[in-house]
Amino acid sequence: METVCICCPIGCRLKIEKVDGEVRVSGNSCPRGKAYGITEYTSPKRVLTTSVNTGTVTYTLKTTDAILKEKLFDAIAEIKKLKLKNYNLGDIVIKNLLNLGVDVVITGVLKEV
Repeated sequence: METVCICCPIGCRLKIEKVDGEVRVSGNSCPRGKAYGITEYTSPKRVLTTSVNTGTVTYTLKTTDAILKEKLFDAIAEIKKLKLKNYNLGDIVIKNLLNLGVDVVITGVLKEV
């Protein structure tokens, strides 16, 4: 597997492979790249950012931490069920999303004109 490390602006090209039951990472310039490569190979995670439009206001939201990539579509479906009204920047709108240990927080409030 090959990927680009996103831990810093260098963007090292990582080669990740499993050899004799061990995940090996090459191409990294620092220990963070190695750790990123191992996580990306074994259980990739992403911070989810999305939006919900109420008709008069669009709220942008994000998870407070990364969640397993395989859970992203389930998380989006849960977020889309929200009936948002009168929320402000920084408000938590879902606590412990899908029992994943992360919250969903308002990151922006865009009022339509």
